[in-house]
Amino acid sequence: MRWLVGWSSTAAGASGIGSAGATGYDGETLHPVGSQLLWGDPDPLWAVGDWRPDEVRVVKADAQNRIAVLGTCGATDEELRRGLFTARGGALRHLTTWPGSYTAVVQVGRRITVCGDLAGARPVFHTPWAGGTAYATAALPLADLIEANLDFGHLAALLAAPDVPAARRDTTPYDGVRRIPPGHALVLRAGAREIAGYEPVASLAVAAPPADPDQAVDAVRDALVEAVRARLSAPRHVPDLDPGPVPGMGPAERRAARGMPAPGIGADLSGGPASGTLALLAAGLPGRPGTLLGHGTGSGERLLAVTFNDLAVGGREAELERAGALAANPRLHHVVVTGGEETLPYADLDGPLTDEPGPSLVTAARHRARLAAGSADHFTGHGARQVLDAHPARLADLLMDRKRRHLVRPVAALARADGSVMVPARVYGAARRLARTPYRAGLELLAERLIRHRFEEPGGAVGASLAALTWGRPGPAARWLTGEALAEVSVLLQSEAERSSGGSAQRPGEFRARAVLARHAADLRVLEQAAEIRSQRLHAPFLDNQVVRACRALPEALRVQPGARSAVLRTVLEGAGVAGLPPGWGAPSHGSSAAAARTGLRVAADSLVDLFSTPLLAEAGLVEARVVRKALRAAAEGEPLPLDGLADLISLELWLRRLLSRRGTCWTGTPARARAVPAGIAPRRGALGAGAAGAAGAAGLSG
Repeated sequence: MRWLVGWSSTAAGASGIGSAGATGYDGETLHPVGSQLLWGDPDPLWAVGDWRPDEVRVVKADAQNRIAVLGTCGATDEELRRGLFTARGGALRHLTTWPGSYTAVVQVGRRITVCGDLAGARPVFHTPWAGGTAYATAALPLADLIEANLDFGHLAALLAAPDVPAARRDTTPYDGVRRIPPGHALVLRAGAREIAGYEPVASLAVAAPPADPDQAVDAVRDALVEAVRARLSAPRHVPDLDPGPVPGMGPAERRAARGMPAPGIGADLSGGPASGTLALLAAGLPGRPGTLLGHGTGSGERLLAVTFNDLAVGGREAELERAGALAANPRLHHVVVTGGEETLPYADLDGPLTDEPGPSLVTAARHRARLAAGSADHFTGHGARQVLDAHPARLADLLMDRKRRHLVRPVAALARADGSVMVPARVYGAARRLARTPYRAGLELLAERLIRHRFEEPGGAVGASLAALTWGRPGPAARWLTGEALAEVSVLLQSEAERSSGGSAQRPGEFRARAVLARHAADLRVLEQAAEIRSQRLHAPFLDNQVVRACRALPEALRVQPGARSAVLRTVLEGAGVAGLPPGWGAPSHGSSAAAARTGLRVAADSLVDLFSTPLLAEAGLVEARVVRKALRAAAEGEPLPLDGLADLISLELWLRRLLSRRGTCWTGTPARARAVPAGIAPRRGALGAGAAGAAGAAGLSG
């Protein structure tokens, strides 16, 4: 893991804060473990972890005005200096418009500004500390700093309504540690904090001017090309030297067996449109796209393209064939990684502690097997579906803008998939109902569904679209939560509906799409930490700020059409000079991942039942162990239960066990007690948190 951490004190020299650290409980010096100091007192900043030299840049105008950029940033030092001068006047948005994925921190006198990203893949956290405010790009170091306990209300919301921002608010799994929303920046002035948005929000009163589809797609192409070029322009990295030969193994096999990536740049090549687009763009741009000549593979300047072939579960033969056709490009060096039952989901549940829980914990070993054959810098197509595809709720946005005719093709595609003549009327009615439902009423309806245990939803593609035509819906794991946990989340949603207008200024489709993107970006961050290969960096250009902005500018009418994502990416490649895509490129395929999850659950059923023999989730009052064990056995036998809900439960249980078995802390100079969740989870039968009494009362009234 890598993060930055710092703090802003109320006054210079307060609480012993200085360039060397701060005063701990017994007068000892306090500073992060494994850190490098970027600047010192009175508001110090550290970079922690295995940052590369080119990933940490500090540009100074003078002793009190400086900017630090951590990550992959395509801006030159002169552009950073101009950005610093502009930020002195309070402007923030320009700090987020450079190509790449990075975190920018600006110090102007005693004012500190930390910019988060639009997707949520690079979050910023903060907490009160030592009379001021501590901040970091990871929540666990701040939890250690304040000895935070678990926030059981947040954990309940993660399971009950993971895609509803009002349920999770700005909380984290650690009580007292807060996160800033995507598209916002944390501004600290001598310890006082402010959350400032830097992205304009469209108004409901005036419809946005019609966007030209061709220009919008060209903007997506330009943003993607710049995002890829920013990675290609960065210095190439060669992992640690190979310690020596192994009989019967070639260099590539030896590296994979030792968990070392190949030098240079590579990409996933699954056969899908997102990874294929990035691989072809990276291989086709002028310059040196791939590996360094003479370092292991013998591929010279070719891009290392990695395809995963699941031997335990079929259904991806067409995608593999398309990946092979794409890999015929002479600028690609193709590697196929095979996996059997040992790489199924749930097969290997051992792994490192991540900053936060996420459903990708149950598939981390599967991804690690593929990434071990990748490069030191590895492109992935994560996020393309979330930024390019149309959330079903966007049909309501079209009705609000009086663009009914653009509903014809997507509704007709659903009707063909379902085979029923009643589909158009049902979908149009649901979209019209959502367009007329205020945000507050949507939250109240969701709260009522949770308190009354109404989780039944129609099946199939049409059923999924109808269920998504709401301001919020229960999570797939909500059906297995205790009544007390559901009551607390329900009361929380009701209180947020009364005093919050977070979604009232946005269209429901746009609001839902941003929430889904934020959840996916958070889970990708968990995956990066859980499947991390030493000396490797994963790059997801579709989550870069400029790419997200370009994709959001795509017209709704274009976005909702069937096959829009593959059509946009095909046009992007053609505009970049890449042609000759194989037949069937861009065809959707979701069945293989669901089949792998079900097969993995069946194979690992006994170990998963043992995992929930005495679960920590039950001690926290979130679930009943026997209910979860029964659901696991039923799912393993083939009953149609929501597998993603079981993945949420299992991953959260795994994360809690790893957190509580952890030793040590993120800080030196602290006593042993200075770490997160110092007392563990006490058995809980009567209350989840501060709002439990009100939740129980609401449950009684609703009953």
